[in-house]
Amino acid sequence: MLMNNMFSNTKLLEKALDASLMRNEVIANNISNVDTPGYKKKAVRFEELLHSAMGNGQVLNVDGIDPEVYTDNANLSYRSDGNNVDIDTEMADMAKNTIKYNVLIARMNGKFNSIKTVLRGG
Repeated sequence: MLMNNMFSNTKLLEKALDASLMRNEVIANNISNVDTPGYKKKAVRFEELLHSAMGNGQVLNVDGIDPEVYTDNANLSYRSDGNNVDIDTEMADMAKNTIKYNVLIARMNGKFNSIKTVLRGG
């Protein structure tokens, strides 16, 4: 049971890392399209899906939870060319995502070290 729990936590961290990598690509794409007329920024939805699955009170099966890219129309464009990318927001989101990614990597390394310790019998 202990090993199953450790591996399920690792699977959750893996999914979160996938979402973070996807988010990094999406933000970079938004930044590269900051001057493209009519471009609508994209975002990644993962944490909301995870919280929703946890809110159902069911055992969390992360295999069915995948990050998804969507068009973010929440911030209507204030620009006359219809583009809704704000470079300052994107740069802040990139920095926040980088920190999150680094924390997730540290957690994953900790999990692997725990698994190695268990396998060594120590």
